[in-house]
Amino acid sequence: MPVENSDNQSCPDYSNEQLRMISEHPCYDPNAQHKFGRMHLAVAPKCNIQCKYCIRDYDCVNECRPGVTSKVLTPQEALEKTRQVLKDHPFIKVIAIAGPGDPLANDETFETFKLIKEEFPDVTICMSTNGLVLPDRIDDMLDAGVQTLTVTVNAVDPEIQRQICDRVVYNGKLYKGKEAAELIINNQLEGIKRAIEAGIVIKINTVLVPDVNDDHVVDIAKKMNELGVFIMNIMPLIPQAEYAEWRVPTNEEREAAQASCEPFVSQMRHCRQCRSDAYGLLGEDLSQMSEERRNMVKMETLRKSKTKSNKDKGD
Repeated sequence: MPVENSDNQSCPDYSNEQLRMISEHPCYDPNAQHKFGRMHLAVAPKCNIQCKYCIRDYDCVNECRPGVTSKVLTPQEALEKTRQVLKDHPFIKVIAIAGPGDPLANDETFETFKLIKEEFPDVTICMSTNGLVLPDRIDDMLDAGVQTLTVTVNAVDPEIQRQICDRVVYNGKLYKGKEAAELIINNQLEGIKRAIEAGIVIKINTVLVPDVNDDHVVDIAKKMNELGVFIMNIMPLIPQAEYAEWRVPTNEEREAAQASCEPFVSQMRHCRQCRSDAYGLLGEDLSQMSEERRNMVKMETLRKSKTKSNKDKGD
């Protein structure tokens, strides 16, 4: 059955298993965010592009933004952490890798996913990427069990893209300027197309940069509509790096951008711009809590689990 994303757009037909994954993914279904959690495993430090708004910090415990983690894990450490977290918090249904670099630029990503999938076959395997090498690694992703994917698409016009990211390294070669912008856009679009054809459910992230791509986001949405993307997340710029002095878009500007894109792609409006090591509910990042607070959440989870079990037995 098709999943309606808006009055004017519907996604490709999804299987019952895909619909189940969507309903349990806190980023894909707003109703899931209060019931189901996700876990980010920070195993991927290397990146193959340099966005002008990006700084990747590996040891920043008090900051909540993409690219930040307290520690880069080995695949085995990631598996051990997953064991403990899923034992304590069974409401977590999605295991994801979102950095702190680009997961597709790190072989540890695939090693980690294979370990996770072997031991926890029922979790949804999710990944975030800039999409530069997405066409090249589709088969690796499928072998590793990736089922949902986020691609950061900030432009489909090279002249706009080069203002946001103008340096990429692809197959060992450095590309700059418009050539780099054309390369990443072409690879993103081809990779998204092939991923959807392979049965992966796609979300795109778009960083809203005032006076750069704010009037362009609707063109991105229209292209994503053509490809069959499930949902779009327009994220406000966090000023840093080369954009450190840039202004943050207002809530009204972001809402206007979402409204302009809504007719073409369903909009995610509950994003928290999570860290690379976040876990728990979207609005309740356990990685940022004290041990005492985490234990309280654990006990509450156990209480709810017992209550549900007793109710099921009564039925």
